Amino acid sequence: MKPNLKDLPRLTPAELEVMKVLWETDGLSAREVHTMVGVPRDWAYSTTRTHIDRLVRKGLVEKASFHGLNVFKPSISRASGLARMVSDFAHQVLGSSPQPVVSLFAETGQLERHEIDELTRLLEASDEREV
Repeated sequence: MKPNLKDLPRLTPAELEVMKVLWETDGLSAREVHTMVGVPRDWAYSTTRTHIDRLVRKGLVEKASFHGLNVFKPSISRASGLARMVSDFAHQVLGSSPQPVVSLFAETGQLERHEIDELTRLLEASDEREV
């Protein structure tokens, strides 16, 4: 079944910051996420945990136990996480389809080729369903 725009995750700015760190790793403890994301933003450790727990409840992050330590890994790709944001930006700010925004990712090298291909596929599929 093709994804609908409503099926794509909507990340808050804080959740996006947590996801960015998780997408770059093979899994982190909550303390490691806090050190990388929370400390620079002057968050309390409990704030970092709240964001992680919300992402787990949304199904965007999975929690696994590794030698008694909870480790958090993304359960969605970076492209899936960004697709809704790209689509919203394109429609609301640019008044256009998301494809020009995806082209910018390709030109700037911010995403890898397979991520751009996935992002394009997700956005095209969600656009088709909206029509």
